[in-house]
Amino acid sequence: MSESLVGRAVVVTGGGSGIGRAVARQFAARGAEVLVTGRTVETLEETAAGSAVQIEVADVATADGRVAIVESAVRRFGRIDVLVNNAGITRPAPLGAIEPEAAEQQFATNLVGPLFLTQSALPHIGRGGIVVNVTSNSPHRGWPGASVYGATKVAMDFLTKTWALELADRGIRVVSIAPGMTRTSILTNAGLTPEQLESAKQFMSRIPLARIADPDEIAWWIVTVARAEASYLTGQVIRVDGGLSAG
Repeated sequence: MSESLVGRAVVVTGGGSGIGRAVARQFAARGAEVLVTGRTVETLEETAAGSAVQIEVADVATADGRVAIVESAVRRFGRIDVLVNNAGITRPAPLGAIEPEAAEQQFATNLVGPLFLTQSALPHIGRGGIVVNVTSNSPHRGWPGASVYGATKVAMDFLTKTWALELADRGIRVVSIAPGMTRTSILTNAGLTPEQLESAKQFMSRIPLARIADPDEIAWWIVTVARAEASYLTGQVIRVDGGLSAG
């Protein structure tokens, strides 16, 4: 096994469950020093249980939370080698029923938060560092009920390409990993009814591989692009969606 991740300082937002938890544990298993952040201490402690993962309770959607994340990482590690912008929420609603507060929450968590967290972390990311943005849907297709969520994720893919160009001369890479439907709690946390959740599962019939991804399958890609062996990869959106975007 390559040792290119041993001792790397990794920050993972939204690390209390799902993809973020799997990412933190996989990095730690490969010898990285990992800090996971999120809003709930209990879920972060579950992520860290039995591993060397460290936790910081902080909300990336707030300015104070972003300051706390960067200060905690620098205090513990002295630097940031890998920043995984994973935290995200969705509040599905069709046009005409979008609540301003719900829209603001999604923009703050999914777009504004990672934008300014990355900017704050940048002075502590040296040559060979990488920013990984966990995004989602393709910009080429509509997604009824997901106007705001989808817009934030498409915007993050644009930031990935732009930052990759801006940071290339500093030796910092930027990559998007765009998962398809994955077995996480994001839809349950969105307040969907059991009927709505069941309806969402019908979407699976459109996936060529005919199944939902496990968080560990998505985490593998995030960890892999952060390795030194992937040092020629930047500015790309890697869609890990069971073939959905190919059809």
